[in-house]
Formats: sequence, C-alpha cells, structure tokens
Amino acid sequence: MRDLTYDVRVYKTEIYRGQKATTYYVRWKVGGKLWRKPFRNAAQADTYRGEIQSAARRGDAFSLVTGEPVSWGRAEQLSMSWYEFACKFADMKWKGVSAKYRQDIARALTAATPAMLGNERGKPDDLTLRTAMRRWAFNTKQRAEAPDDMAVALRWLAANTKPVSALEEAATVREFLDVATSLLNGKRAATSTVLRNKTILQSALDYAIELKLLTVNPVKNLKWKAPKTAYEVDRRSVVNHTQARALLKAVGEQPRSGPRLVAFFAVMYYAGLRPEEVVNLRGHNVTLPDLVQNEETSEWEEPEDAWGELHFTTAAPFAGREWTDDGALREVRALKHRPDGHPRTVPCPPALTRILRAHLAATYGKGPDGQLFWGEQGGELPSITYRRAWKQARRNVFTDQEYASLLVKRVYDLRHACVSTWLNAGVPATQVAEWAGHSVEVLLRIYAKCIVGQDEAAKRRISDALAEE
Repeated sequence: MRDLTYDVRVYKTEIYRGQKATTYYVRWKVGGKLWRKPFRNAAQADTYRGEIQSAARRGDAFSLVTGEPVSWGRAEQLSMSWYEFACKFADMKWKGVSAKYRQDIARALTAATPAMLGNERGKPDDLTLRTAMRRWAFNTKQRAEAPDDMAVALRWLAANTKPVSALEEAATVREFLDVATSLLNGKRAATSTVLRNKTILQSALDYAIELKLLTVNPVKNLKWKAPKTAYEVDRRSVVNHTQARALLKAVGEQPRSGPRLVAFFAVMYYAGLRPEEVVNLRGHNVTLPDLVQNEETSEWEEPEDAWGELHFTTAAPFAGREWTDDGALREVRALKHRPDGHPRTVPCPPALTRILRAHLAATYGKGPDGQLFWGEQGGELPSITYRRAWKQARRNVFTDQEYASLLVKRVYDLRHACVSTWLNAGVPATQVAEWAGHSVEVLLRIYAKCIVGQDEAAKRRISDALAEE
C-alpha cells in the first residue's frame, strides 16, 4: 500500500535543556520523513525508542501517516468499544443526511447496542438506556447537552460495551442482527424496520472497515434471511369520490381550524401531494386560471375548464427540533427521490381550483412567509391539528364499521386515492409517475392492486387483434 513503508531509521535521543524543564526527543525517519516525539524523562524516551527499534528489526510495516508501526494502531483500534464507534458513525453521517434519516440511524444503533453489552453490573434500567442512546448518544447535536441522569447512563455504556472486533465472531454477529431487528418483546419488527436497520448497520460496519476496526463486513458474509418486502397500497384504504367529498365537507364544518383545512386535504386528494409537500406550499406555487366575466350578469366566474397547476421544488418533512440543524420542527429539503432544485408540476382540476380560490379569498393562504397552510397562532401547521381534524371527519361521516376499517384511515391515504383515480381513468403510467413523483416501476408495483377494470379492456383489445378477417 502507498501509505506503508519498511524504510525506517532510528536516531540517538536528542536532549533539550530548557530553563524550566528538560525534554527528551526520540527521533526516527520513516520513508525519508523525520519524526520527533517529546518526553519529560529519559526512561520514557528510552522505552519508546526501544519499541520503535524492535518493530523495525522485526520487519513491521510503518505508516507514512502516523510514523509508527501499523501494528500499534491496529491494537488500539481493536480495543475501540462499540459505543465509541457508534457515536463516531453517527457523527460521520450527520452532516450528509436528512434530519429524519438521522433519527433512523439513532434508532438502528439503539436497537443493536444491547447485543454488544459486556456485562450487566451497575446497568441502568432498559428504558433509561434506550432513551439515553436514542435522544442523546447518537444525536451529534445533543450529546454534550445530556441531562445528569442520561449522562450517567452514557458513561456506563462507554465503559461496558464490547469492542467492535467482537463482531468478527459469527455468533456475535447473528445475535447483533437478531436483536437489532426485533421488538422489545423479542418478536420480529415490521419488515420496513428490519430492512432499514439492517441497511444502516451494514453501512456502519463498512465504516468500521474504513477505520480498520474490521477486515471484512460480517453482516454481508452472514447467512441471514431478511424478510421479503412487497409494499402495495391496500385497496381497502382507497376512498371513492362520494366519500371524499363528504369527508371534505365534514372537515369544513368543524369549528376553528376546520375551514382552513379543507384545501389542505383537497390538495392531497385532487393533486396527490404528500403531507410534507402540502405544508410547504406558498402562494407562488399555485397557478389558477383567470376568472371570466358572465355577459348576462357581469359577475366574474370560474371558466368552464378551470384547470390550474401546482409548481413546487421543496418539501418539509417533520423531524423535531433536536434533529434539524436550525432547530426548526420541519426540515426543508428537495422533493423525495429528486435532486435539489428539481421541480414537479401537478395539474389542479376544476374542483381543486375552486377550493383553492376560496381558500385564498378567505385570507387563509396569506400565512407567514406566504404559506398556504399555517397554524392558528401563526407559524407551521402542526401535524396533530390536521390529524385530529381528519379523525373527527371520519367519525362524523362513516359508520362504526367503516370508521374501524382501513378506509382512508391515514391522511396519506388521500394521496393514494388520487393516484389510483388517475390510473383508473386511463392516464398513462409515465404521466402519472411524473405527477406523483415516482418512477414508473415503483408506481406500478405500489398501485398494482388499485387498478380496476383494466383486465376486461385488455382482453377486448387482444380479441380485436386476433380476430379473423
């Protein structure tokens, strides 16, 4: 390797007698570069010089970066604890990932760490340990601010986790992965959690190789069967148009926040935006058609074909103040699966055009910084506000059986209803994918069970193609 050499020469110790103290400098040359290390007494200098000489006589490789035998660094690295390494990994990833992914990293490391505990003596209770790790240890921004009880738990972890090198044992790796992908009761976690944690931990152990703590990634070499994932939208969660309109009406009838939230839900249902995209919309993101004047009444009305457009380039997923760089509740980022600044344009059908125009006319769309949707007290629209309103609308519109079902149970299901409507209306998948912000392959995989009536049409086309003249 280019950063290693066997060209080593050791020189006589240099003595510097100052006015207050005497310093002993051990001097040696590695690959033509001179190194000097100071010591306060002659015995320490002689010991260190002797160790350098012994390594050179044994034929050990020396690092051009540190000037010391490579074996010394390896010995120190092999003793690095899992806790110290996990903190280093979290710090390394912090700057380049989203606030939400920072949380995912913290959760994965927290889930895996119990498998790396060296002993139980003096161990804090499990809840305290998990909280200390998830909120403080693996949060680069918060670690130094841990309160006293959390700091005590972190000090115990620092002193009682196994070295990373323990993962060279297959049995340890298997337990490590099993613990990281299980719930507290020992049962397997949800498939999405299993795959996410495995991916993060595999990346962490790649970093361990980079730091020369491991020679190979033990997770990659382990015969461990991950659960299959086949995420598809459940057809039972997709609302029909009659039900959707009834729900929007029920939202508008709720006191206080209700009227201002109608357009919020309508944007998801009619334009297929994600919640984090809707909350970040500003007035300049909306293009509505000009009103036309009725010749008979002289009143201004919506044109017959009142289609508008939504143009936007950013979203603001909720992350929490402790995970964002600026302490905001939401982190403004590029659109999902798109590079920074890459826009998305979505058509605004006449029904949504009317709702948005009424929203703007009621001054609801003139929030701080031009936000279309904002909280009653100003600032960002709290997720708990719109979730509570949606839950109440479902209660008011649905029967007990429907309310207990999956039918548009989550606010996000409005987006699924929109995309399903586009596909069932015969809009080409390439166009739907562009509007929805998906790849065509992902779109068809996710919404496969929501496309209805296409099989009969396909059979008719095939019959026509095979018909004899």
